[in-house]
Amino acid sequence: MTTNWRELFPTKLTFIIFLLYMSLFIGQGIFVTASQDSNNSYSYNTVTVVLLTEVFKLIVSTSLYCKDKSLRSLVRDVHKDRSVLGLYMVPALLYCLYNNLAFVNLATFDPTTYYLLLQLRVVVTGILFQIIFKKYLSQRQWISLILLTLGCMLKQVDLNRFYNDANDDSEAAALQGASAVNATQTNSKANGKNMAGFDLSINAIFILAQTICSCLAGVYNEYLLKDKGADVNIFVQNIFMYMDSIVCNALILLFRGELLDAFSAKNLSSIARFGVIIIIINNAAIGIVTSFFLKYMNSILKTFASALELMFTAVLCYFLFAIPIYMNTALAIAVVSYAIYLYTQSPVVNLGKVRPLSNLSDATSQSKTKEKEDSHRLLDEQIDTDLEMDIV
Repeated sequence: MTTNWRELFPTKLTFIIFLLYMSLFIGQGIFVTASQDSNNSYSYNTVTVVLLTEVFKLIVSTSLYCKDKSLRSLVRDVHKDRSVLGLYMVPALLYCLYNNLAFVNLATFDPTTYYLLLQLRVVVTGILFQIIFKKYLSQRQWISLILLTLGCMLKQVDLNRFYNDANDDSEAAALQGASAVNATQTNSKANGKNMAGFDLSINAIFILAQTICSCLAGVYNEYLLKDKGADVNIFVQNIFMYMDSIVCNALILLFRGELLDAFSAKNLSSIARFGVIIIIINNAAIGIVTSFFLKYMNSILKTFASALELMFTAVLCYFLFAIPIYMNTALAIAVVSYAIYLYTQSPVVNLGKVRPLSNLSDATSQSKTKEKEDSHRLLDEQIDTDLEMDIV
């Protein structure tokens, strides 16, 4: 059975968006890890960084919209589609929690372990996808999703323990086993990072919470982009999302009693350095690219893009941070890779009310077409009314 590349990536631009999405997410884990102090803490307010990221996204999306239209037109579109603004509060809150938990979890886990644990969202995304879009996955698609999850679970297997159990019949083997255990315990945390996965602590709750937020936000956002808000300009949709996200992050700062202090000269100076600014720019790019990804592809393919990040993240972290690649990590990546290959044989296609994207101008031209259709419909109705009055 051959790979259905045309179904997987309807146009060349969708493939570019896929690659860009992966590259930016790989950068996220690495940039955040690089910005940490020696004790894996942050010298800056992470919630403020997330808030400033949303502000930057809002500015970029507004600029992209105004490139082809006027600011007055933007105000008119926002007022016309204001009902969608309220709907975006749900994914905005979920993404707000997700983005803030990313800083918390990357302070605990190394980037490779972090991305592996996040792949637990795969099956949940599949279930939510079926419920919301009423598009049932095939047997092959479910097998690939389950393999993807099992690949992530392999990360939790302690292969040294099995090695020790199989070689405990001699004193030499016991000594070798003890040495291996000590080495594992010494290296289980590179630079103080948890590389063993779940350890029945608050960290497990945080990673599970982030996983759930990712699943719900991704599928619901795709629903808004392709169904409820399919006729809304994609940059207007992004503006709605980022306006709601700014409110959510401001409420978190208010709840923590840091709203005013977050923008003090001291806090802003700790953010105004290259290592933190690159995080803001990269995360802003992730948000905008994700909206195109979900509108013109789907959340199932998005989970596989996230899984592909594992291979590149593991290799880059090995060279950048000297984080070793253990056997269980290598096996997990191999199983995930096979799951991705299996999925490419029968990918999910879910365009909803959206046409395939050939170039960036199509993103706004579709909403223009809808506006013309509406104006023609209103004109036809007016003509029909005039004719009826003439007959009377």
